[in-house]
Amino acid sequence: MKAVVLAGGYATRMWPITKHRPKMFLPVGESTVIDQIFAELEDDDRVTDVYVSTNERFAPDFEAYLAESEFEKPELSVEDTTGESEKFGVIGALAQLVEREGIEEDLVVVAGDNLISFDVSEFVDFFEAKSAPALAAYDVGSRERATSYGLVELEDDRVVDFQEKPDDPNSTLVSIACYAFTADTVGLLETYLAEDNNPDEPGWFIQWLQSREDTYAFTFDGAWFDIGTPESYLEAVAWHLNGDNHVASSATLENTTLGENVHVMADATVADSHLDHSIVFQDATITNCDLRRSIIDEHTHLDDLDLAGALIGAHTHISNGE
Repeated sequence: MKAVVLAGGYATRMWPITKHRPKMFLPVGESTVIDQIFAELEDDDRVTDVYVSTNERFAPDFEAYLAESEFEKPELSVEDTTGESEKFGVIGALAQLVEREGIEEDLVVVAGDNLISFDVSEFVDFFEAKSAPALAAYDVGSRERATSYGLVELEDDRVVDFQEKPDDPNSTLVSIACYAFTADTVGLLETYLAEDNNPDEPGWFIQWLQSREDTYAFTFDGAWFDIGTPESYLEAVAWHLNGDNHVASSATLENTTLGENVHVMADATVADSHLDHSIVFQDATITNCDLRRSIIDEHTHLDDLDLAGALIGAHTHISNGE
């Protein structure tokens, strides 16, 4: 069995924080979003190879990251794009990767920006027990949120209907970007695309597939975060911190108060300030500020500011009056 970790997005909704870094490298506690997936695939002996599907723009970042990591299985498989307008779509890129790497085995596909509360090996257990295509599904608890995802309707564990981003969802159970395909199903990617079907969202392929052969859903409780917006990233960090705060040992806090879910990274300095539900990257300097629900990138200097819901890019200097 092989695995693909999808890491080709440009995360434009999180710019400037993700303009010069893959969003999969965003820290959550002491780790990163993608490291949890790498660690679980590394520990599962059924998975022999892990292909990291990314674009040409971020390929050097992933090369450096993997070279310094403890993981042995992940290897890059680079799609020929450098910008959002050139993307093949998720299914288009996946089909190209399958052909490029000569994959003919069962295949697990996980989005590298997924923070999930179950172990991927549990999902693989489910897939092997069914011996059929499978997806992971989560109840988002809101019909409004459900309109942004693929809606899943089940009988027992079998998918009997799938609607990609419906305007009027009849439930709140959605497919997350975690799939498993049998070797035979992997071969259908080419058939799907040859029929001029939508190459973008995986849900369109699932909708096409479940009408042709039995497809099953692994449902889970707990938590799931699709980290594609500043709000979802802050929510993921808050879930990880569970109301606590995490301040790196090399960070400096002087005359500063912290609310909940605050992450201050290495070598940052915060003085005469109050932080709540905020993330401060390494080497940032915050002085006389009140920050709420904000993300402050590295090597940034802020002085005498009151900010809520702010995204401040790296190497930025802002003080009151400028």
